[in-house]
Amino acid sequence: MGFLMEIDRQVLLLFNGSSSLFFDGLMVTLTSGYVWIPLYIVLFYVIMRDNETIPQIMLVAACAVAGVALTAGITNFIVKPLFERPRPCNDPMFKYLVDVVISARNNDYSFFSAHAANTSVIATFLSLTLRRRAFTVAMAAWVLLNCYTRLYLGMHYPSDILAGLCFGTLMGIATYRIYLKLHDSTCALPGGEQPKPAATLPVTARDTDLVITSMVLILAFAVMKASVY
Repeated sequence: MGFLMEIDRQVLLLFNGSSSLFFDGLMVTLTSGYVWIPLYIVLFYVIMRDNETIPQIMLVAACAVAGVALTAGITNFIVKPLFERPRPCNDPMFKYLVDVVISARNNDYSFFSAHAANTSVIATFLSLTLRRRAFTVAMAAWVLLNCYTRLYLGMHYPSDILAGLCFGTLMGIATYRIYLKLHDSTCALPGGEQPKPAATLPVTARDTDLVITSMVLILAFAVMKASVY
């Protein structure tokens, strides 16, 4: 176990920190959930465009929100208190080796990463629901970027990230399965006809471009903010 923990620490040091105030500011901005609110709005717009009825739209949105809420609840209120693993930046045996941005400190526990779990449950569920390769790639890039910020800031070990990704992906798949089971009973069209599940209505190239554009604009905002950090 000690050997694995040492590997965990050494891998973290490969990704952690830099001597650049610009990158410090960039990572602090990108790790914040608030900066990604425009992306969430765009994703909801895409859900509305690619579903046929109000109940269908609300079902997809409700499943996404419920999946994130359940994932966050399990991570923050069950798993982290159970393992009580200190964050790298707070570990008394390791924190002096970690580059830390003071404004990004957090005193709760490290295992496993809520950022990794929450972003991956959204990405997995929506990628299964709104099927298009470019959309899935964009969502995967978003998840990995969020994970990288946590390593850069010394907030998580790589094993925290990997465990969070695995758990979030499984929760995303489970959420999608529940969505399919609920779909037929809640989304009937007038006259009793059943609409097609969103999985058979792939997101359009235009919608994918809109998602990618929103991500690029958020990155541009983060760069501008970091330039005066």
